[in-house]
Amino acid sequence: MGQKTHPYGFRLGVIKGWRSNWFAEKDFAELLKEDMILRDYIRQRLQRAGVSRINIERHPKRVTVEVFTARPGIAIGRRGAEVDKLRDELKQLTSKDVSLNIQEIKKPELDAQLVADNLARQLQQRVAFRRVIKKAVASSMRMGAEGIRIVCAGRIGGSEMSRRERSEPAGRVPLHTLRADIDYATATAFTVSGTVGVKVWICLGEVVDEDEQVAA
Repeated sequence: MGQKTHPYGFRLGVIKGWRSNWFAEKDFAELLKEDMILRDYIRQRLQRAGVSRINIERHPKRVTVEVFTARPGIAIGRRGAEVDKLRDELKQLTSKDVSLNIQEIKKPELDAQLVADNLARQLQQRVAFRRVIKKAVASSMRMGAEGIRIVCAGRIGGSEMSRRERSEPAGRVPLHTLRADIDYATATAFTVSGTVGVKVWICLGEVVDEDEQVAA
């Protein structure tokens, strides 16, 4: 029986914060649906910009959307033209004022979502999967990750039977340690022979409270 807890949800309220910051009693379902529509639209619209995560904060008459991307130049456009265009499109979706912030991710090799998306993209281009996984692990460890784990499952390499391939153990990824900062993401590669799922866990160290540091 595989009973696994999502590494991000497991740490919510301990070392991780919510990606949607708002509260509603009556219109919860509608606002949740609106959040999902906004996220899907932004990811589709900024496919080439390498979007990692999207934070949404709601005020009575305004929605603040924060987009974390590896290529902010593509998202912003020349003289901010793309941002203004996207802001207007989001206003039409929400019928509220939208404040859009683009944040740059300095080290994409340490972001699980970007690593997973990159792996999925290369698998779609029929690159040898073992080489792709090995390269991703090496680049993440070189950039300062404490550990990384990658799992691919499906008809890898166009084989008749689906199988699961794991990366070689690299560093430490303590999933049960709450103070361990684990970044987790999934992606799907749509290959000719079928879909291949990609899962990535990256350990970015431990988050220690100031009180614990003083006690030590």
